[in-house]
Amino acid sequence: MINIATRIDPAIAAAVSELLQQLAGRHLIGNALVTAVAGATLDVIDPATGQVLGRAPAATSDDVAKAVDAASAAYPIWAATPARQRGRLLAQAAQRIAERSEVIAAVLALETGKALRTECRGEIAVAIDIITLYAGLASELKGETLPFDPQVLSFTTREPLGVVAAILPWNVPLVLMMLKIAPALVAGNTVVVKASEEAPFATIEAARLIAELLPPGVLNVICGTGRDCGMTLVEHPNVAKVTFTGSQAVGELIYQSAARKIIPVSLELGGKSPMIVYPDADLPRAVAGAVAGMRFTRQGQSCTAASRIYVHASRFDDFVAALRDAVSTLTIGDPLDEATDIGTVISQKQKTKIESYIALGEATPGATTLRCGALPTASHLKDGLFLQPTIVTGLPEDSPLMREEIFGPVVCVQSWSDEDDVLAKANDSDFGLAATVWTMDLRTALRATARLDAGYVQVNQNLTIQPNLSYGGFKKSGLGKEASLEAMLEHFTRKKTIVIDMR
Repeated sequence: MINIATRIDPAIAAAVSELLQQLAGRHLIGNALVTAVAGATLDVIDPATGQVLGRAPAATSDDVAKAVDAASAAYPIWAATPARQRGRLLAQAAQRIAERSEVIAAVLALETGKALRTECRGEIAVAIDIITLYAGLASELKGETLPFDPQVLSFTTREPLGVVAAILPWNVPLVLMMLKIAPALVAGNTVVVKASEEAPFATIEAARLIAELLPPGVLNVICGTGRDCGMTLVEHPNVAKVTFTGSQAVGELIYQSAARKIIPVSLELGGKSPMIVYPDADLPRAVAGAVAGMRFTRQGQSCTAASRIYVHASRFDDFVAALRDAVSTLTIGDPLDEATDIGTVISQKQKTKIESYIALGEATPGATTLRCGALPTASHLKDGLFLQPTIVTGLPEDSPLMREEIFGPVVCVQSWSDEDDVLAKANDSDFGLAATVWTMDLRTALRATARLDAGYVQVNQNLTIQPNLSYGGFKKSGLGKEASLEAMLEHFTRKKTIVIDMR
């Protein structure tokens, strides 16, 4: 295990070390930390140093069965708990996470490589906001009366589904977990979370703080590979709903498995989000929006990353120069350092993949590749998975860099002059998750947003997921919505129609 005492406040370092020891090799099942049935573990690497941070449990089918059995046993009690009481318990849980936030943020920075100041603290704040939102929506779990016949009482009710499987990625695990478990729990479901094996510890700790307030088995977290844990969970006969965030390829497999069981699925998959800058755009504001929208402080590891930027020809050169200057000022370094803006990518596999795309851009005739910023030189970071943010211009539209989700700090900037053409190019993608438009003209904004084929479209801003704004993509970016009342009602309850003849 690594020693982090020299990299962060000693009191936080001690609390983190103690937590990692408690969680080593353990799932959260039935409100208890339990070792994997087979005793197998998976190394979790600190991507900033290359050293082993801790060991996560490696679930097999026996562990999955234990977790689902615990959730199934807890379901009748939890479903019968009044909705407002469920909401009050979730509100209390939000406060517990807030009190523990600095330790959880440090763990998150260590396991994901994301910068503590620019990413991890903010992620926990949004996660708490999501829980609080859904806690307050408990009273909205209501049905309708239906005007069928004056002599017949007709109405609908909302009921929970049962055991929900929530499968998480590693990039923003706490926010994405709360988007799944908060509406599911408030609606009366019990949950089994499959944490990412690359970044499980902050997830388990946050879930443990919630679970301690709930009946045993209402919220469980298991960890393991996608093959041995994730798909086994999806295929379990007692799982009534699957909600997944991750790659398109894995989403397709989950969709196929769920179809055989005929159970509902929510999928938030990939993206290749366009950003269109019109000639009248506020250039400094658009450049700042590109830096934020590309999620450079997260090393571009975001489904909504604005990785295709189309800039009007009249502003193109100025935009690229300003973007290069802005990105070059960001400090790449130790995720635990308060001076760091950008940390690492998650794994050597991911770094190699990203570098292959950059090399392809450098080898493309007519293209220009700009690597921005300086890599860290500290000796303890020599094996870290650091990358420079990279701007690529002059690519053909059929380049893999323009078509495929890189999931790294690589942005493609293209010039345009015809509105119809640029909107067609923006829509010419397998994905349809997010898009942004930058203009000071309301008519232009409304015209463009109406034509863009994406589920989350913004004008003159490039925000991440926001609680109470319905979020979800079109096409191969997924199915269903998150972050809203709609998400809780449509994806975590079922509607029952009741008809009573009063004659």
